[in-house]
Amino acid sequence: MFDLRDLGDNFEAYAKGWKSRNQSGLQAIIESLQADLQQRKQLIRNHEELLSARNKASQEVAVRKKAGQDASDLIQKQKEVGESIKKAESDLTEFQTTFEAKLKSLPNIPQKDVPLGQSEADNKEIHRWGNPRKFDFEPLAHEVLGEKRGWFHFEKAAEITGARFSVSRGFAAKLERVLIQFMLDRHTEKNGYTEVLPPFIVNDKTLYGTGNLPKFKEDLFKLEGYEYFLIPTAEVPVTNLHCNEVLTAQDLPKFYTAYTPCFRSEAGSYGKDVKGLIRQHQFNKVELVKISHPEKSNEEHEGMRRNAEEILELLELPYRTMVLSTADMSFASTKTFDLEVWLPSQNAYREISSISNCGEFQARRMNSRFRDADGKMKFVHTLNGSGLAVGRTLIAILENYQNKDQTVTIPKVLQSYFGGEKSV
Repeated sequence: MFDLRDLGDNFEAYAKGWKSRNQSGLQAIIESLQADLQQRKQLIRNHEELLSARNKASQEVAVRKKAGQDASDLIQKQKEVGESIKKAESDLTEFQTTFEAKLKSLPNIPQKDVPLGQSEADNKEIHRWGNPRKFDFEPLAHEVLGEKRGWFHFEKAAEITGARFSVSRGFAAKLERVLIQFMLDRHTEKNGYTEVLPPFIVNDKTLYGTGNLPKFKEDLFKLEGYEYFLIPTAEVPVTNLHCNEVLTAQDLPKFYTAYTPCFRSEAGSYGKDVKGLIRQHQFNKVELVKISHPEKSNEEHEGMRRNAEEILELLELPYRTMVLSTADMSFASTKTFDLEVWLPSQNAYREISSISNCGEFQARRMNSRFRDADGKMKFVHTLNGSGLAVGRTLIAILENYQNKDQTVTIPKVLQSYFGGEKSV
């Protein structure tokens, strides 16, 4: 998670970064952590001194025995020191458990150019593309249009499973499949990513590596009777492709893309986006992951952002790009861009991709390292982003490309996937 030596030497800088995240409960942890660092140092020093004392006593015993002298007092001292060592090791282990739990609950430190903020209202727009369409009729929300055309069946999904699930059929089902194919084709053929098909079920260690556990356990779906979880995003298994590995500088960067379904409990979102496809327990996403040299990760971050933006531009969907404030960033991120697509029914831009540079935060948790050209062992930097969220892209197409007669024009870049058909 963090370099403990650097944390001790530059504690105020870390504390400032954590406080800027504006997350509840952090203040108390930060206040106790500095004292914990000193206590940890003292416990380690005490343990080392006891080990040194035992070694010294052992050497003295050997000298006396060699000289034919009585060493019973030193042997007794060895036993006493041994008991003290056991106690010191027990104290250190007990302390370390609590100390590490605190560290695991602390988020990544924001980069210096991330806007300071109290909420998402402090996010900063840095780019805008396309102009929202002016309709000569009242555009329908995607769920209304989809139900009128027989493309969505929310009641049947609720009967089959429950709330926040959907059944797509006909054009909507095919459009979702086509979008997945289109995104994967673009990222693999034009942007240099290697396609991966990872497991959709992962263990707790893998989720810990990306920072989803222990903090966000309530957002996950756990398989009863197993220490397995459904993935909340392909970021989790794909980023872990290099856990417990040592790469070389020549191996970097590595680009991966993956289509997976994603499963989220949406804890804390009760009452939000209850209609349609905006916030579902199960949804499809094409993910982008990069494993980067630390000196190149900001450059790779900008590249990943452009890869996602280009998908929206090819689909001719108006969007804007935001830099998230310190209060709105994800737990593992050191800097995040959000792409927000225009939705006519809401007269607003809504998130369709979140693109994050996690620095070495995840790599430390995963023990993912590389040997640099100078021979030194270092942690890689990890990056991830949606390229894009497929369901929300489908929503944007239905709403932005709808016609007065409730037909939908197929984006030009997708028409070849539909045999040249222009509308449906």
